[in-house]
Amino acid sequence: MGTLKIVDGYKSKLGRRETEKAIKQVKDGFQKYFAAALGLERISAPVTVRAYSGVNDDLNGVERPVRFDVPAAGFEVEIVHSLAKWKRLALYEYGFKEGEGLYTDMNAIRRDETLDNLHSVYVDQWDWEKVIGGADRNDDFLRDTVRRIVGAIADTKDHITSLYPALDAKINREVFFITGEELRLMYPRLTPKQREREITRKYGTAFIMRIGGKLGDGTRHDGRAPDYDDWEHNGDLLVWHGVLDDAMEISSMGIRVDAASLRAQLAESGATDREKYFYHRAVLNNVLPLTIGGGIGQSRLCMLLLEKLHIGEVQASIWSDETIAECKRAGIELL
Repeated sequence: MGTLKIVDGYKSKLGRRETEKAIKQVKDGFQKYFAAALGLERISAPVTVRAYSGVNDDLNGVERPVRFDVPAAGFEVEIVHSLAKWKRLALYEYGFKEGEGLYTDMNAIRRDETLDNLHSVYVDQWDWEKVIGGADRNDDFLRDTVRRIVGAIADTKDHITSLYPALDAKINREVFFITGEELRLMYPRLTPKQREREITRKYGTAFIMRIGGKLGDGTRHDGRAPDYDDWEHNGDLLVWHGVLDDAMEISSMGIRVDAASLRAQLAESGATDREKYFYHRAVLNNVLPLTIGGGIGQSRLCMLLLEKLHIGEVQASIWSDETIAECKRAGIELL
């Protein structure tokens, strides 16, 4: 269980019913701006994938998927953590070409997630993936994509403010880019999360690059599975949440592994046994297209743009009795 942050005098600017209407406005608006900015089309996505197939997102490698048997199908399935690998397979199977991409509504359960203001066992995000060429596997292309996403967030904010003038949070369209190693050297005595807070507080919108590999001191800025992001061309998008007075990760994304980076990252992670799975063989044999992709938190975006203190104010999830009681005392209206 995580730590619940309480802000004295906090009161939502929107009531519950008005919040529910505003959530739809945020989601409908962002999907429109986002799809147009990246040239994506919507497709349907699964809630479960075959267990032991190597398709589920392993996150940091320690989270346990929710697994159950389906007697009529004759095998076990897992509720997805995200669709990081599935999307790339979908691009291949649907015949998407270079410059084309998809997005989908992803609904997941992460049973081992910490429960606090920003985290819930229920995860809803826009998972997206786009086919790119070999010449696009570089940081310039990554940064351009990040700027397009931030532009869509800011456009959505302007739309919501026009509907609900009381909401006056600011979104900085200018993105500050920095690598995890540069951030470590800037704040050597802080933890990675403390570094993120400082840099985001300073710039409003920040993108921390090259996450997953070891930093100069042998530590890692954060964990990242070795088989979807290329650790040299990925990152986390952070925005400053004024109500929470903290940095909020709104998206994790990156250029995906090619055969060389997948082989190297599996070896570094001691996970070469995954090379037996269909997805990994398809990458190693250059069957799957080169792609860029990521996830954008739906509830987190709503929490940010509707100026909410707790993610439970914009999604219906599971909370401990203690959290429910404490939120009630603090004026936090959980859905």
